Amino acid sequence: MDFIFYILAGFVVGMLVGLTGVGGGSLMTPILLIFFNVKAAVAVGTDLLYASITKSVGIFAHGKLGNIDWKIVRLLAAGSIPASILTLLYLKDLNIASDGAVISIKFWLGIALLLTSLSVLFRNQLAQLSKTGHWINPNYTSSLTVILGTILGFLVTLTSVGAGALGVTALLILYPKTPITKIIGSDVAHAVPLTLVAGLGHASLGTVDYSLLGSLLIGSIPGIWIGSHLSSKVAEHWVRALLALILVYVGQKLAFPEFNQLIGITVLLFLAALKQLGFKKS
Repeated sequence: MDFIFYILAGFVVGMLVGLTGVGGGSLMTPILLIFFNVKAAVAVGTDLLYASITKSVGIFAHGKLGNIDWKIVRLLAAGSIPASILTLLYLKDLNIASDGAVISIKFWLGIALLLTSLSVLFRNQLAQLSKTGHWINPNYTSSLTVILGTILGFLVTLTSVGAGALGVTALLILYPKTPITKIIGSDVAHAVPLTLVAGLGHASLGTVDYSLLGSLLIGSIPGIWIGSHLSSKVAEHWVRALLALILVYVGQKLAFPEFNQLIGITVLLFLAALKQLGFKKS
């Protein structure tokens, strides 16, 4: 029965990714943790290899369309790959099965989900502000891209979250004149080597469940296809709003479990911000 439910989870996540474009890590890892009680490190490690396989298909699609800026990819990788290796060494020394490792992974996963929810909700507004406000001095863009890669390398390796929504949002701010299709393509191209290095590193630590990985892939492939075709028929901005709300709830629960009484306040603040912005589809 677990096999069937894993396929269903892969299908649901794949469909949401197809609808919203938000990376599967921010959805799959919490589902494995909360609904299937998969160990934190195994959920992260399995999801990383899952992401490297699914995103590798995107490289060919975006590459054919000329939607990859390889300079951006190289700058991101210059920060993310060393950061990923250092994070894996940290996890090895920490003893990944220990209570301390589990607490650390859940905390940073929660933080990553909260940041992802903000990027899902405010990405269009931040991108628009960056175009009109000239936030970044062009002389520092390359250095800041490497720093962004370093942050993503740490977050993705530790939590499997960050390569999608967070990466795209930050790149939109750093490169306001670059078309969003090229930003997304570059982000996907960077995510493949990062998730592959991180995933293989987790495999060396024994934190990848290959039967689980196969089940998720069986479900996600048709899910992504259906979600992509439904995206033009569904009010995507409301789907993104619901997704952001779920990420806020789950992120707060993982990062700050002792503050569960703040969930109601968090939801109210989220809805207030949503109403204030109008959250129009762009």
